Amino acid sequence: MKQYYILIGKEEFIIADSTISRTSILDAAEEVLRRFGMAKSNLSDVARALGVSHAAIYRHFDNKAALREAMAERWLNHVMEPLNAIVANNDEPEIRLRSWLDTLRAFKRSRALTDPELFAMYMALTAEAADLLHRHVEDMLEQLTVIIADGIAAGVFAPCDARESARAFYLATTRFHHPSHAGEWELSDSDINYEITWKLLMNGLTIRS
Repeated sequence: MKQYYILIGKEEFIIADSTISRTSILDAAEEVLRRFGMAKSNLSDVARALGVSHAAIYRHFDNKAALREAMAERWLNHVMEPLNAIVANNDEPEIRLRSWLDTLRAFKRSRALTDPELFAMYMALTAEAADLLHRHVEDMLEQLTVIIADGIAAGVFAPCDARESARAFYLATTRFHHPSHAGEWELSDSDINYEITWKLLMNGLTIRS
């Protein structure tokens, strides 16, 4: 069986022709974009990194735009996976809501802090995929709607339009998780602002005796 070499970072791996997959292409594309930047990277660079021809790439992606959108989608899916688990667990609604927000915030802060170059790259990729980004936000709003609706049903949250409250909650917390605010996340007052925003939102949502 014919073999190819793939270079990911400083590690070189041998892969067989039959194992050239979307995942291996996306991994290679990420490294190519990291090395050459958004403007200078192209499908030829990705094919070269994998040791294959253009045809091997085109079997999975129609063009450069499709590859970039797939990269953005994979990044957003990484964000959604832990959030989906939180929505589905059996914790009390207020605990799930706090865990959802903490997890989203921690994911974004961690990526921005540990690999700012890669974080900036994915910011640019998601900005290119407007429809994909819109669906991602809608999915997060649906998650929040489910948690808030559960809280209303349990008598923990005051009766309200769960969808409207979800949108208000998302918008009110945007500065703590939206990449455009990444420059503010490590400021000295960031944690304090996070806590007072959370308290205000809970005062609005919870039923007070």
